[in-house]
Amino acid sequence: MTAPNVVPCVGALVYDRRARLLLIRRRNEPGRRLWSLPGGRVESGETLAEALVREVLEETGLVVSPGRVVGSVERDGPGGVVYAITDFAATPVGGSLRAGDDAEDVRFVDAAELADLPLSSGLYETLRAWQALPA
Repeated sequence: MTAPNVVPCVGALVYDRRARLLLIRRRNEPGRRLWSLPGGRVESGETLAEALVREVLEETGLVVSPGRVVGSVERDGPGGVVYAITDFAATPVGGSLRAGDDAEDVRFVDAAELADLPLSSGLYETLRAWQALPA
């Protein structure tokens, strides 16, 4: 039996002043058309924090300052890939909110909006377990 191909990834929990959570609607697989945290793969030579800043900027137009690690999850991907995702708290420090890169849409959502959106697998349960749901 071969070991799974583990791909290191990052995700960002970014909240606005009203304690709403930043989400993107994914343009590509995995999770196409589902809402998720901004983030993605760590590129060769990048630290997790560097990858987080790059991915959030590419997907949302926002510049963020990485904070503490909130948690980590593993998600199955295509072809036996396992995405090992480290999720960080992050604070917006600049930029302009816009969908970019592999995001169809981007927005801050409150608790009611979050409950009504089609979310990537396990996102709501994970946020609840981490006590990280938006206001």
